Amino acid sequence: MDRFEKLGIVVLIPTFNNATTLPAVLEDVLTHTTQILVVNDGSTDDTENILERFPQIKAITYKPNKGKGIAIQTGFAAAKEMGYAYAITLDSDGQHDAQDLYKLIDKLEETGPALIMGARNMDQDHIPGKSNFGNRFSNFWFWVNTGISLPDTQSGYRLYPIDPCTKIHYFTSRFEFEVEVMVRAAWSGVRVTSTPVSVYYPPADERITHFRPVPDFARISVLNTFLVFTRFLYILPRNLIQALFRKETYVDLKNELINPTNSIGVRSASVGFGVFMGILPIWGFQMMAALALAIIFRLNKALVLISSNISIPPMMPVLIYLSYHLGKIWAGDNAQSITFDDAMTMNSIQKNVLQYVFGSIILALISGGLFSLITWSWLTIRSKIIEQ
Repeated sequence: MDRFEKLGIVVLIPTFNNATTLPAVLEDVLTHTTQILVVNDGSTDDTENILERFPQIKAITYKPNKGKGIAIQTGFAAAKEMGYAYAITLDSDGQHDAQDLYKLIDKLEETGPALIMGARNMDQDHIPGKSNFGNRFSNFWFWVNTGISLPDTQSGYRLYPIDPCTKIHYFTSRFEFEVEVMVRAAWSGVRVTSTPVSVYYPPADERITHFRPVPDFARISVLNTFLVFTRFLYILPRNLIQALFRKETYVDLKNELINPTNSIGVRSASVGFGVFMGILPIWGFQMMAALALAIIFRLNKALVLISSNISIPPMMPVLIYLSYHLGKIWAGDNAQSITFDDAMTMNSIQKNVLQYVFGSIILALISGGLFSLITWSWLTIRSKIIEQ
């Protein structure tokens, strides 16, 4: 039993009008495995006849062309039905070396289940400048959307864990799918990592590409905008809420509080600053801002992030109520009243939103200072008891 069969790996090759390069690609892969699935995405050239020359290869053909994203999703569904656990996607334009299949498999055996990117060396002289720029652009936005830094997020040479990837409902169908699947797999808890692979770019006059710079780049930009808003308005708050209900969160808080690595002053300031940032009215961006400022001010990042969770949903009505009433100090004669009952709605708050905003800033300052003082007092008393 070879490694492909043992690990349940199929080589998935989506193709569209690559009849000139496809035969060599298939012959190259066949020297390593016969577990190959080709998805012919509506090709209008000689692709169908070429596939008939390789009866040992499983192929899916449909028309018209639907886009690379649909081709990969079609391959995922078919591979899952055939019992495969992983799919290694490989482009049919001849850029990838089938020998590198083993690099992806080695990485899988090293790390366990993961989405593994085949990272190309994009600094070589023969790499087109626009490809290098596009890759750096993609790497940056992937980091913004996930917090994960990768050297190459545009490579089509990838190993996918099929089951988690087929449970996601995707919005995209063409080249931008390869961005969406990475980001959303990471959001769903799939480990995303990479391993170096080689790449071959033929001369410009021989190169075949179906990437259309203007429309495809526009779709990728729209997708990244959507993903950024989704991450900061939904994914990060969701993760924070989930973290609060894990026992490990309270263990981490206790460990960080009694950790002598930081002084009592730093630990106290970290708790107070976290509470301050958690109340500050910058919903969706509190965690990112708190972490960035904690790094700048050299605070305890773990304590800052954990204590910023004061703004969890059960606490929101209390924080809004207190903020609105403290805002009367700023609003003066224009102050609005609000009651802590069913009448406290967003509509009632919007009647004087500045009263809430300034009130929440006042509440953040008071609460941050109070929590900092309480933490400092507790740590000081605890240290004296230990010394005795």
